[in-house]
Amino acid sequence: MLVTHNLSLKFGERILFENVNIKFTKGNCYGVIGANGSGKSSFLKILYNELLPTHGYLSIKPDIRLSFLKQNRNMFNEYKVIDVVIMGDSKLYNLRKKINSLYSKSKFTESDGIKVANLISIYQDQQGWESESIAADILNNLGVENMYHNKLMKYLDDSIKVKVFLAQSIFKSPDILILDEPTNGLDLPSISWLEDFLYNYKNTVIVVSHDRHFLDTICTYICNLDYEKIELFRGNYSFWDEATKLANKQKLYSDKKIDDKKKELQSFIQRFSSNASKAKQATARKKILEKLNVNDIKPSSRKFPFIVFDSLRNVGDQVLRIDNLCKMINNDKYLFNNISFSVGKKDKIAIISLDDKVVINSFYNIITNYDKNYEGCFKWGVTVNFSYLPSSVDNFFIDDITVLDWLKNHCLNHEDRKEENIRNLLGKMLFSGDEVLKKINLLSGGERMRCMICKMMLNKGNVLVLDEPTKHLDIETITSLNKSLKKFSGPLLLSSYDHRLIETVCNRIIQITNKGIIDKYSNYNDFIEKNFKYKNSDIKNYNK
Repeated sequence: MLVTHNLSLKFGERILFENVNIKFTKGNCYGVIGANGSGKSSFLKILYNELLPTHGYLSIKPDIRLSFLKQNRNMFNEYKVIDVVIMGDSKLYNLRKKINSLYSKSKFTESDGIKVANLISIYQDQQGWESESIAADILNNLGVENMYHNKLMKYLDDSIKVKVFLAQSIFKSPDILILDEPTNGLDLPSISWLEDFLYNYKNTVIVVSHDRHFLDTICTYICNLDYEKIELFRGNYSFWDEATKLANKQKLYSDKKIDDKKKELQSFIQRFSSNASKAKQATARKKILEKLNVNDIKPSSRKFPFIVFDSLRNVGDQVLRIDNLCKMINNDKYLFNNISFSVGKKDKIAIISLDDKVVINSFYNIITNYDKNYEGCFKWGVTVNFSYLPSSVDNFFIDDITVLDWLKNHCLNHEDRKEENIRNLLGKMLFSGDEVLKKINLLSGGERMRCMICKMMLNKGNVLVLDEPTKHLDIETITSLNKSLKKFSGPLLLSSYDHRLIETVCNRIIQITNKGIIDKYSNYNDFIEKNFKYKNSDIKNYNK
């Protein structure tokens, strides 16, 4: 459907990628991965013709409809929600406009009538009369209720706008669907529905995402941006990740024979294929793993930060007790009500909610003593020293000081404040050389989150409270954080839209509702399956 020919992109002297030759074919989903700033989003913009390459060109079959997930949340502020979704098929939307324009003429002539008749015939062939019903169906599946469908976009919160733009991009199942971080801002049921929708998608999907579970569920190929190249790799993200780790390991043994390498890789492929066949994964369904050429597997150049959460003392039996906790807004509405539970010393709890993100943010602000305006009570155990990572960290990065001085100010003891120790810790979090002298108010979102993780490591808390810790992080940092939380010996409370993080770390799920909580000792997959998962039969083909 879409082919790149010697595609290259440079900004000044910096080469993002060059000589990229990829053929994107129907029925496959391509996950584009790479370090932050490597050029993933720029590559997608070239595919959608929003950015011109430095060299090379694209070829695409005629009459192919290509859709791109819009990022500018304010670009359709003066349009109704339902119309914005239908704009996903520009030809259909323009037909509709022409028909309405002719009908609205003050003097409707016989010639106008002939034009309208011809346009209506085309409109009908393109499912025009069903377009509003199809658009409404997609919106409802993404959690945008009927009450919003005829509102202007400017009156919607960003949390709803992101769903409208996603509905626009998948409207009428385009031949090529290009998605840049499509799960950002989505709630759990919407992510679940989108996974199933894309899993069953019959056309071509090209997606950038930091969500490893999402990439595993939908991808049949990985496009790895590394060494200023984009290499195509059969399989999903986990398969690519495990294979490159093995290649990295074997790189250390340069004297090892090529045949030995091939045998070990082939053994790995066989084991992975066997495991994958038991799971719901596109890679297993399409039976493509066995086609992998082991010589294509190369070590990755990407760096992983070193994250370890140590504590000064073990936590006691009494960790946290919450009794009838309530939070009211506007003096008439409860964000949450009658929340009661205890945290045990072995509990790793995922706190989730289907309501607005402010519900979880408010809950954490109360139990970490940032918010004093609430009903009910809570009590931390006397042995507890908790470390808190809030969802929004911008207030920590206002001052005009360096990263080095900022971290010094957050040290709890004299030994940690030594410059060599600070530099060493920042180096583990990939701040090398003069990067430690960057001003904190100029840091990117990902750099700020890495600084906050450094701060938590210095605090040495024996209980961790983390609200969306993967926000702005790349896959490598998320993977390192994931490993460190699995190894952490104390209890934790965690909220995240990263499915794999919760699935591999947490042993208990607490869902906050407006009437109380749902509290289950369960793994995340089972909890999602029983509460939010759409069945395959519920996923409709919007291109019928």
